[in-house]
Amino acid sequence: MNINTNLKAYSLDEISHYKVHGRTDATHSPLPLFWTGSGVEINVTGTELWIDLEADFDFQEPWIAYEIDGALMSRQMLLPGRHSLCLFRNMSEDAIKNVRFYRELQAMSEDNACHVLIHGFQTDGKFSPVPDKKYKLEFIGDSITSGEGTYGTPGDYPWISMFMSASKHYASMTAKALDADFRLISQGGWGVVCGWDNDPRHILPPYYEQICGLAEGPVNEQLGAQKPNPFAQWQPDAVIVNLGTNDNGAFNQPAWHDESTGESFQNKRNPDGSLEQASVARFEQGVVDFLKLLRKHNPASHIIWVYGMLGYELTLPIAHAVETFCRENHDTKTSFLQLPNTTEETIGARFHPGVKSHERAAKVLTEYLETLL
Repeated sequence: MNINTNLKAYSLDEISHYKVHGRTDATHSPLPLFWTGSGVEINVTGTELWIDLEADFDFQEPWIAYEIDGALMSRQMLLPGRHSLCLFRNMSEDAIKNVRFYRELQAMSEDNACHVLIHGFQTDGKFSPVPDKKYKLEFIGDSITSGEGTYGTPGDYPWISMFMSASKHYASMTAKALDADFRLISQGGWGVVCGWDNDPRHILPPYYEQICGLAEGPVNEQLGAQKPNPFAQWQPDAVIVNLGTNDNGAFNQPAWHDESTGESFQNKRNPDGSLEQASVARFEQGVVDFLKLLRKHNPASHIIWVYGMLGYELTLPIAHAVETFCRENHDTKTSFLQLPNTTEETIGARFHPGVKSHERAAKVLTEYLETLL
C-alpha cells in the first residue's frame, strides 16, 4: 500500500473554514452530531482526506454518509470507539473538492448512549471558505422526515437504523433544488399531541426550543443536547413542518395508560368510524399552539405545514388549524400544502415512503417554495 506521508492532522479548532450543518453545540469540541442530516462541510484541496470521528450506542448503531461535489459517495454504519475514515484518495492535488459528511440516523430518544462526534480531518491539502447557499430551510417531522424506509425494499420490516437516511430524502432533494442549506428535527413515531400509540409524551413541540432535548442521558447532556437552541444564529427562510401522520395513526390504536399516575390518553373514533370531534379539536389546538411557538422563534420565516405522504385523513383539520392561526394572529406567511400520497409504486421499506415518493414530494414542495422565496 502506498502510504501518504504528507498527511497532516487538524482538529476542528485548527480549521478556519468549515460549515456546521444541523443543530448542535458548536462550542463543544469534538463536535456532536445529534439530528438526521447534521454534519460538517468543507472545501479542501489535496490528494487525500480522512475524517477523525468517535461513536457509541447501546442498540441502534449510527449510520453516516458523505458527498463529494454534491454526489453521494458512501454510507455506512459506525462501530463504537474512535476511528478515521478515508473520504478520498489519489484525487487531483490542486482541485478544490466540496465534501459534506453527515449523520444518516435520527436522534435516538430511546438510546441515551447513541452519539457521533467529529474530532477533525487529516489531509495533504488546504482548506478554503465554504460559502452560504442561497436559502436556509428547517424541516420538522416524524419518521418520514427521518427518512425511514428510503433504503431497503417494500418487503423489509425491521425497525433498524440502516433503513433511515438524509441522503435519499424529500428535504435534501428540496434543498438541493433550491440551493439551500437545511436542518432536520425529526423523531419516528412522534406527533403534535401524541405519538402513534397515543403516548402524549412523544410529541415534538416541547423539545423545539432545545438543541436536541429528546437525546437524554448523561452523555448527551454533557454534549449540550439539553441547552437552549440559539435561534438568532441561524434563521431559516422557511420552516417546513411535516407532522400529523402519527396523531392520525393513534385514532386506530388503544388508549395509552400510565400505571404510575393513572393518566390515560386516546385519539378516539365515533361508533361509525369517523373522528371524534373533541379529539380533532384537541389536535387542531395543538397545531395552532405549535405554530405560535414556531413564529415566536422565526419571526420572518415562511412557515409551511405539509401533510399527506402517508394518508389524507387529517388534511382538513390541519388546514383549518393553519387558517385559524393565520386569522387570529394576522399572519400572512404561514400556509398549508398537501403532498402526494405514497402508492404501491412509490412505497419503501417498513410501509413508509420510498425514494420515488420522496422525489414526488420534493417536486411539489420545491415548486411551492419557489413561489414564496
